[in-house]
Amino acid sequence: MIRSMQGAMLALTSSLLLAAAPAVHAQPQYPGKPIRLVVPFSAGSATDILARIIGSKMGEGGTYQVIVDNRPGAGGTLGATGVAKAAPDGYTLILVSVGHAINATLYPKLSYDTVKDFAPVSLVATVPNVLVVNAASKYKSVRDVVAAAKATPGALNFDSAGSGSSTHLSGELFKMQAGIDIVHIPYKGTGEALTDVMAGRGDMMFAPTVSAMPFVRQGKLRALAVTTAKRASTLPDIPTVAESGLPGYAFDSWFGVLAPAGTPKAIVDALNAEIGKALAAPDVRERLAAQGAEPKRSSPQEFAAYIQAEIGKLAPVVRQSGVKGGQ
Repeated sequence: MIRSMQGAMLALTSSLLLAAAPAVHAQPQYPGKPIRLVVPFSAGSATDILARIIGSKMGEGGTYQVIVDNRPGAGGTLGATGVAKAAPDGYTLILVSVGHAINATLYPKLSYDTVKDFAPVSLVATVPNVLVVNAASKYKSVRDVVAAAKATPGALNFDSAGSGSSTHLSGELFKMQAGIDIVHIPYKGTGEALTDVMAGRGDMMFAPTVSAMPFVRQGKLRALAVTTAKRASTLPDIPTVAESGLPGYAFDSWFGVLAPAGTPKAIVDALNAEIGKALAAPDVRERLAAQGAEPKRSSPQEFAAYIQAEIGKLAPVVRQSGVKGGQ
């Protein structure tokens, strides 16, 4: 009788332990706390605007709470360094731009590996840069700018969001293909550079449409041309630089989300799906279109391949410009 009772107690105890085992090893549901989305540029930049549009949409369902954290500095490498070293748990992400691929060549001694230290989540959008001048400027076209620059070499300048940025390399490519000398003036961000162009202190800027078009619509800036090979579907009335006298000119800007390397695939896939839902929402598409941006979702694998291709494509432009990281 005693042995029978002991056997029954042992069986009951084993059953209770087995029942409890899954609870002991269960993983907390993701996301269980706010997600920090690092923007490696200042407030008002194209990256910042896109991050806030997408982050706010992701937060509408109540499951995802996204907090945008601006960490500008060193052409975006400061923010990228912090994310590369963050815990790979899905709670620290970064929205990078084409500058992420540029920096792989621009900075020969980065504290992180542009490819190996990140887990691509999704491409988010492509945004043409647009050549803008002050609304009161005498320049009405690309041809006007080129003619003036050839008449007085070194007299004109162009502002950028910083050395090595897409806004800088767009201008360098323009200079090389037009055979002109215009002086590059680097700023700490897009907002500051655009402010000086609007104030007449800068002659022009190859600015992201996300940042520039609101001021064009307000009559504070004049748009001369977009940098993409084809006219932007969101800005069909603005010609391309190639159409405006520089055949073959093309420079594309893009934006995408990365996580630290080692982030579990299940979390990366969940984030990819959530970003995809946000980009598919009609109100988000309308807001992006209003900024001149086109939504561009990809799989993590597609984004990884895209980054590799962009590094290879942009390396010669960086080298030809002669710019070095930190200048």
